[in-house]
Amino acid sequence: MNYRKLSSILARATTAGSNLCGAARPGASAAAAAAAAAECRSYFTSTSQRGKSLYSKLSALGDPKITLVPELDSWVETRKKVSVAELQRIIHDLRKRRRFSQALQVSQWMNEKGICIFSTAEHAVQLDLIGKVHGFEAAESYFSKLNDEHKTAKTYGALLNCYVRQNQADKAVAHFQKMEEMGFASPLAYNSIMRLYNNLEQHDKVPDVFRDMKRKNVSPDNYSYRICLTSYGEKEDIGGMEQVLEEMEGQEHIVMDWSSYVVVANFYIKAKQTEKAIEALQKAEQKLSLGEGDGVGYNHLISLYSKIGKKSKVLRLWNLEKKACKRYLNRDYLNMLEALVRLGAIEEAEKVLKDWEASGNCYDPRLPQVVIDGYSAKGLLDKAKSLQEDQQKKGN
Repeated sequence: MNYRKLSSILARATTAGSNLCGAARPGASAAAAAAAAAECRSYFTSTSQRGKSLYSKLSALGDPKITLVPELDSWVETRKKVSVAELQRIIHDLRKRRRFSQALQVSQWMNEKGICIFSTAEHAVQLDLIGKVHGFEAAESYFSKLNDEHKTAKTYGALLNCYVRQNQADKAVAHFQKMEEMGFASPLAYNSIMRLYNNLEQHDKVPDVFRDMKRKNVSPDNYSYRICLTSYGEKEDIGGMEQVLEEMEGQEHIVMDWSSYVVVANFYIKAKQTEKAIEALQKAEQKLSLGEGDGVGYNHLISLYSKIGKKSKVLRLWNLEKKACKRYLNRDYLNMLEALVRLGAIEEAEKVLKDWEASGNCYDPRLPQVVIDGYSAKGLLDKAKSLQEDQQKKGN
């Protein structure tokens, strides 16, 4: 699991959600992003609704390459009704599943068909999707054509995210300065600039932006602090990282969550400060246990504990994840298999692989490949060959 960009990923996801359409927390965690393409899970739709709504009809289309416009046109022709709220829900879920091209198709269809008069929020969502699918230049073109009334903090922020996503430093900084002049420099905007500098490995610039943010009475949020923690960690400045964490924990408006402690724990592990890493991981687990089941959080803890050789903790957290989340997704099985192979626990990995095969989840060749690699690393070449041949048959 890639922890280097964990803070950046969480900040980006939250910036997009909060800045564009009031969406919920990041999900896009590193593990979720890595596995999204391989998972064929339908949207959560009750059996009673199945076949009765446009949402459930589109949810049944598992292929992310399918063009949705014909389905939308057919729905209108046969049913004559379409709900704006339902279309917004579809767009939200497609974005969450990282099916940006399909989400853009629905958004553009809404706009072109005049399903609703686009608000600033809808324009911001479409601008963000255009940037993801076609790049920042296409997003610039869309932004330039907006009426002045729609050029607000939301759409300005969406365009800033497009620049940051493609590491367009000069454009991002100039755009941010204009946002400052217009009074649009929110924590989300500052987070985007700090994230840009981390992405470009210009970590020394992040604390400067962070200080400037506070000097201008823009209150840092969780993600501001997390990005700053990452900048110090990447510089191997553990003392500076600890000072930021201490300040963060002392802020009344900040609700500490598991992800901040995971970021810190990762850098402690890199610095070979195992005891401090364990302390941070224990705090992360405590925060995780207070919320709803979060498979991403458990995956991070499992991965980090495996890096410091704590097999018993890995197995315990795997069982806790099942209780908290009710079921395992492919991303969870993949993460656990990687952790067990890292620990050299081949027998346990074999059991998890069998559990996955019996789970009914979509086939994902990455999972057996982890065990094949584990066999090879231990010199169990006959087992590796046998499993590989077995998977080739299933692939056909």
